[in-house]
Amino acid sequence: MVDFVLVLVVLVPLFLGILQVALVLLVRNTLASAASEGARYAASLDRGPADGAARTRSQIDGAVSGRFAQDIDAHSAMVDGAPGVEVTVRAVIPALGIGGPGIEVVVTGHAIEEQPP
Repeated sequence: MVDFVLVLVVLVPLFLGILQVALVLLVRNTLASAASEGARYAASLDRGPADGAARTRSQIDGAVSGRFAQDIDAHSAMVDGAPGVEVTVRAVIPALGIGGPGIEVVVTGHAIEEQPP
């Protein structure tokens, strides 16, 4: 019985740490994808940065949770010397998704604006 407890003391924190890293990576990748999608949407010919922010918020809300879509900034910016749109998402990912101290994540998506023909 003592051996079982000694092994659990090592394995449980290791397992929880792996779960936390997986959660952070999942949310970060989802936010990055949503920011890129929002930037591409805002860069289309008949759209603006506000449309990109709304699209990003919708993507995040549908994929993970709306609480990660609280701080979204979309604005016009220069992307590699061309006019474009930049969407930035800031979120705090709580420990194991249930609360406690969080990890702040900041992701940015860029897209070059379409020009009329």
